[in-house]
Amino acid sequence: MKAVVQRRYGSAVPGDLDVPVPGQGEVLLEVRAAGVDMGVWHLLTGKPYLLRFLGFGLRGPKSPVPGRDVAGVVKEIGPGVTGFAVGDEVFGTCDGSFAEYAVAPVSRLARKPDGISFTEAAALPISGGTALQGLRGIRPGQRVLVLGAGGGVGSFGVQIAKALGAHVTGVCSTRKVELVRSLGADEVFDYTVEDFSGTYDLILDCGGARPLSRLRGATNERGRIVLVGAETGGSITGGFHKSLGSLLLNPFSSRKFVPLMSTERADVFDELRVLVEAGSLKAAVGKVFPLSEALDAVDHVYSRRSAGKTVVTI
Repeated sequence: MKAVVQRRYGSAVPGDLDVPVPGQGEVLLEVRAAGVDMGVWHLLTGKPYLLRFLGFGLRGPKSPVPGRDVAGVVKEIGPGVTGFAVGDEVFGTCDGSFAEYAVAPVSRLARKPDGISFTEAAALPISGGTALQGLRGIRPGQRVLVLGAGGGVGSFGVQIAKALGAHVTGVCSTRKVELVRSLGADEVFDYTVEDFSGTYDLILDCGGARPLSRLRGATNERGRIVLVGAETGGSITGGFHKSLGSLLLNPFSSRKFVPLMSTERADVFDELRVLVEAGSLKAAVGKVFPLSEALDAVDHVYSRRSAGKTVVTI
């Protein structure tokens, strides 16, 4: 099968590999599309180095193929699998989705939403699941601020917050303003012109550029600041330093920082499916790349040029 092959951190090339065999609780997928997010760049480069100590491989990546978001068709059923059959169209996450075939655990798969393409489905799992988990507990009428509203997680965050009945303010760059408006944001701030104002019940920080003091000052009493990620902090800890620092501030304020460690689970993806089929959520797919240009897709996301989600099609 054709695949992107990575034997060491910092280097990946197109290549050929044997088709993998599904094990206990797994299925073999014919991959139709794979989503791209900053996590793929981190695992390609092995940075920040803290990731290597968190189980992704000290000297080199555990998976020879990058990519995690996946949408495709079940081609083979592994031992002990129930609930899926050959020919089922599914989406979710796995190790190694930048390939023509990939093995995925059924614990991280859900049925593809009706009425959308594989490209749209591949954009949903990680970014959509992260936004969904970050917005748990939002009540109708509350005010939600989404920083980085034009990116992968942010574009889903705007829509999910609206579906939950919140008043949503998005912050993004100039060229993403119309996208964020089209996703249902009640207000949009172009940060190249002016910074956001007001106070909020929840801030979903997908950008990571603003200091913790600025975020806390924009939060209502007993509000929450959900830290999705940050691309600052250097090669050692990356954005993790911000999350760690936020925990030191929590005992001294009623406004709480919540460093988000989202999980990849079938039930979360099934919630996304329900929202999509209800018309409350859509994948804002920006640019699409073929498998032969998968590394260009990763560079596109890393450069922060992507509006919405970037997807690789196979």
